[in-house]
Amino acid sequence: MSFLDTLKAKLAPAKDKAAGLAKEHGDKIDHGLDKVARTVDQRTKGKYSDKIQSSTGKAKEGLHRFADKGDDTQGPGGAPGPGGTAGPGDTPGPGGTAGPGGAPGPGGAPGPGGTGTPPPPPGAGGPTTG
Repeated sequence: MSFLDTLKAKLAPAKDKAAGLAKEHGDKIDHGLDKVARTVDQRTKGKYSDKIQSSTGKAKEGLHRFADKGDDTQGPGGAPGPGGTAGPGDTPGPGGTAGPGGAPGPGGAPGPGGTGTPPPPPGAGGPTTG
Protein backbone atom coordinates (compact mmCIF):
# COMPACT_ATOMS: atom_id res chain seq x y z
CA MET A 1 0.00 0.00 0.00
CA SER A 2 1.49 3.33 -1.03
CA PHE A 3 1.90 6.32 1.23
CA LEU A 4 -0.96 8.13 -0.51
CA ASP A 5 -3.31 5.17 -0.08
CA THR A 6 -2.42 4.96 3.60
CA LEU A 7 -3.00 8.68 4.03
CA LYS A 8 -6.38 8.49 2.27
CA ALA A 9 -7.43 5.57 4.48
CA LYS A 10 -6.48 7.46 7.64
CA LEU A 11 -8.23 10.66 6.53
CA ALA A 12 -11.44 8.95 5.37
CA PRO A 13 -13.15 9.09 8.80
CA ALA A 14 -12.40 12.83 9.10
CA LYS A 15 -13.73 13.43 5.59
CA ASP A 16 -16.89 11.47 6.37
CA LYS A 17 -17.41 13.41 9.59
CA ALA A 18 -16.90 16.75 7.81
CA ALA A 19 -19.38 15.70 5.12
CA GLY A 20 -21.89 14.73 7.81
CA LEU A 21 -21.48 18.07 9.55
CA ALA A 22 -21.84 19.90 6.23
CA LYS A 23 -25.05 18.01 5.57
CA GLU A 24 -26.38 18.58 9.08
CA HIS A 25 -25.53 22.30 9.15
CA GLY A 26 -25.76 23.09 5.44
CA ASP A 27 -28.55 25.62 5.95
CA LYS A 28 -26.46 27.53 8.50
CA ILE A 29 -23.42 27.47 6.20
CA ASP A 30 -25.57 28.71 3.29
CA HIS A 31 -26.87 31.53 5.47
CA GLY A 32 -23.31 32.44 6.48
CA LEU A 33 -22.17 32.48 2.84
CA ASP A 34 -25.09 34.76 1.95
CA LYS A 35 -24.29 37.08 4.84
CA VAL A 36 -20.62 37.32 3.88
CA ALA A 37 -21.57 37.92 0.23
CA ARG A 38 -23.94 40.74 1.22
CA THR A 39 -21.30 42.35 3.44
CA VAL A 40 -18.60 42.19 0.77
CA ASP A 41 -21.01 43.49 -1.86
CA GLN A 42 -21.95 46.43 0.37
CA ARG A 43 -18.34 47.27 1.17
CA THR A 44 -17.36 47.18 -2.50
CA LYS A 45 -20.48 49.27 -3.31
CA GLY A 46 -21.76 46.71 -5.80
CA LYS A 47 -18.70 46.96 -8.01
CA TYR A 48 -18.14 43.18 -7.97
CA SER A 49 -21.74 41.98 -7.52
CA ASP A 50 -21.64 39.54 -10.43
CA LYS A 51 -18.40 37.93 -9.26
CA ILE A 52 -19.56 37.76 -5.65
CA GLN A 53 -22.86 36.15 -6.66
CA SER A 54 -21.11 33.67 -8.94
CA SER A 55 -18.54 32.74 -6.30
CA THR A 56 -21.19 32.31 -3.63
CA GLY A 57 -23.19 30.03 -5.91
CA LYS A 58 -20.13 27.92 -6.67
CA ALA A 59 -19.25 27.67 -2.98
CA LYS A 60 -22.79 26.49 -2.19
CA GLU A 61 -22.70 23.94 -5.02
CA GLY A 62 -19.39 22.61 -3.75
CA LEU A 63 -20.70 22.45 -0.19
CA HIS A 64 -23.79 20.50 -1.25
CA ARG A 65 -21.74 18.16 -3.45
CA PHE A 66 -19.37 17.52 -0.53
CA ALA A 67 -22.25 16.99 1.91
CA ASP A 68 -23.97 14.58 -0.47
CA LYS A 69 -20.80 12.49 -0.83
CA GLY A 70 -21.20 11.55 2.82
CA ASP A 71 -24.33 9.62 1.79
CA ASP A 72 -22.54 7.39 -0.72
CA THR A 73 -24.20 4.02 -0.48
CA GLN A 74 -23.14 2.84 -3.92
CA GLY A 75 -19.44 2.99 -3.21
CA PRO A 76 -16.77 4.23 -5.61
CA GLY A 77 -17.69 4.47 -9.25
CA GLY A 78 -21.41 4.81 -8.58
CA ALA A 79 -23.61 6.73 -10.94
CA PRO A 80 -24.50 10.30 -10.01
CA GLY A 81 -28.02 10.95 -8.81
CA PRO A 82 -30.62 12.89 -10.77
CA GLY A 83 -30.18 16.65 -10.88
CA GLY A 84 -32.66 18.77 -9.04
CA THR A 85 -34.17 22.05 -10.08
CA ALA A 86 -33.33 25.30 -8.37
CA GLY A 87 -35.94 26.81 -6.11
CA PRO A 88 -37.01 30.45 -6.25
CA GLY A 89 -34.14 32.78 -5.49
CA ASP A 90 -31.58 30.03 -5.88
CA THR A 91 -30.74 30.65 -9.52
CA PRO A 92 -27.46 32.40 -10.18
CA GLY A 93 -27.55 35.72 -11.97
CA PRO A 94 -26.23 36.23 -15.48
CA GLY A 95 -22.46 36.37 -15.93
CA GLY A 96 -20.94 39.74 -16.62
CA THR A 97 -18.76 40.62 -19.56
CA ALA A 98 -15.07 41.17 -19.28
CA GLY A 99 -13.98 44.79 -18.95
CA PRO A 100 -11.47 46.52 -21.18
CA GLY A 101 -7.78 45.79 -20.63
CA GLY A 102 -5.88 48.24 -18.51
CA ALA A 103 -3.07 50.46 -19.68
CA PRO A 104 0.51 49.38 -19.04
CA GLY A 105 1.92 50.59 -15.75
CA PRO A 106 4.77 53.06 -15.40
CA GLY A 107 8.35 51.79 -15.60
CA GLY A 108 10.06 50.72 -12.44
CA ALA A 109 12.47 52.86 -10.47
CA PRO A 110 16.17 52.68 -11.34
CA GLY A 111 18.24 50.18 -9.42
CA PRO A 112 20.72 51.18 -6.73
CA GLY A 113 23.38 53.49 -8.14
CA GLY A 114 21.37 54.06 -11.32
CA THR A 115 20.64 57.48 -12.76
CA GLY A 116 17.36 56.66 -14.39
CA THR A 117 18.74 57.27 -17.91
CA PRO A 118 20.21 54.50 -20.01
CA PRO A 119 23.87 54.68 -21.01
CA PRO A 120 24.57 55.93 -24.55
CA PRO A 121 25.12 53.27 -27.19
CA PRO A 122 28.72 52.47 -28.06
CA GLY A 123 30.28 55.02 -30.44
CA ALA A 124 27.56 57.62 -29.83
CA GLY A 125 29.75 60.35 -28.39
CA GLY A 126 30.08 59.03 -24.87
CA PRO A 127 33.26 59.26 -22.83
CA THR A 128 36.14 57.43 -24.38
CA THR A 129 38.78 55.45 -22.60
CA GLY A 130 42.08 55.10 -24.11
